Amino acid sequence: MTLQEAIVARHSVRRYKDIPLEQVCIDALQKKIAECNKLGNLHIQLVTDERKAFTGVLSYGEFSGVNSYLAMVGKKADDLDERIGYYGEQLVLLAQTLGLNTCWAGLSYRKTDAYEVLPGERLTCLISVGYGETQGVGHKIKTIGDVSNVSGLTPVWFRQGVEAALLAPTAVNQQKFSFEYIAPHGDEVPKVKANKHFSIVGYTQMDLGIAKCHFEIGAGKENFEWV
Repeated sequence: MTLQEAIVARHSVRRYKDIPLEQVCIDALQKKIAECNKLGNLHIQLVTDERKAFTGVLSYGEFSGVNSYLAMVGKKADDLDERIGYYGEQLVLLAQTLGLNTCWAGLSYRKTDAYEVLPGERLTCLISVGYGETQGVGHKIKTIGDVSNVSGLTPVWFRQGVEAALLAPTAVNQQKFSFEYIAPHGDEVPKVKANKHFSIVGYTQMDLGIAKCHFEIGAGKENFEWV
């Protein structure tokens, strides 16, 4: 399964079969986590065989059977949430290619001592990982015109990037982001500006990072530069 195929196949899954992750999946995730932590200056950790985080009175959102998850931790910074979204979604899509299912959880969990949060760091969220009872279902999404300045003059890759971004998971499916194509002058590389918009729910910075990850895969990073 390619990353493009993973984007289409991925849906949020909250109910899992209570079976352990295969070692080959753990190894692949740990390798990618090390890469993301280095590039993103993060402290993401894979927790396996741990059932407390998604059970009990502090958990809601109908999660069940979760025994593995990603603890999305990083040093406190203004751009932490965006980096968490960008690199966390890379792990989500890798998991999908490995035959696993996932779900971003901003509030639907309880804190445990199964992962490390060092002084100056913050736990932003968890991402459940496992073998879903189902593959999840799609949700209504906005149109390309709602979230971009796509037109007959914008290149095909820009439209493909926006289409991929519209399939990105966001908090309560709010999709509070937009992409603006900036035409090049002369030999300049085309530029794209990603914007987040206000939401009373929050999580828009993290959602923007997730959407940017999808956009890059759909558009091809070689075709543009971020503003």
